[in-house]
Amino acid sequence: MRPARPSTTSWLAAAAFAAVLIISGGLVAAQSAPDGENGRYTMTPIPEGVLRLDTRTGAMSTCTRNGAGWACYAVPDERAAFDAEIGRLQAEVEKLKGQLAAGPTVSGKIEEALPKSDPLKKTEPKVAEGDRKIEIPLPSDQDIDRVMSFLEKAWRRLIDMANRVQKDVSGKI
Repeated sequence: MRPARPSTTSWLAAAAFAAVLIISGGLVAAQSAPDGENGRYTMTPIPEGVLRLDTRTGAMSTCTRNGAGWACYAVPDERAAFDAEIGRLQAEVEKLKGQLAAGPTVSGKIEEALPKSDPLKKTEPKVAEGDRKIEIPLPSDQDIDRVMSFLEKAWRRLIDMANRVQKDVSGKI
């Protein structure tokens, strides 16, 4: 390979510089074209590529250069999402108003107050009439069976754990 001559190097540099000027001049011309001069899109350079604004619809998209050429992707429109959500909520409010209007209504005042009962409140132990002794209710057979089942399981687990510890100590694992 032989070294390039100074005239060839300067000619290549000048050609590259001219190409850059032509390309950048095209972007500036595209960016500054007003609506009246058939300029539907306005381009603004961004670090990722170009931001394109459609002056007729107001839609925005980002355009990036990839191996095959330029590709533009629409920028999500938050306003459209908000409008859709507002429409959905308004429809739901109307539906609920219709259900409320069709449902039973309560009119007038109720004469008696509803009883206030606490289902978790325990009943007080009964007092025998003659001896004035407190009677304690005994647990049912079902309660005793549940307690016995729990104790059996706990005992079996304790025995299993003791056997595992004994095997660990003797080194049989």
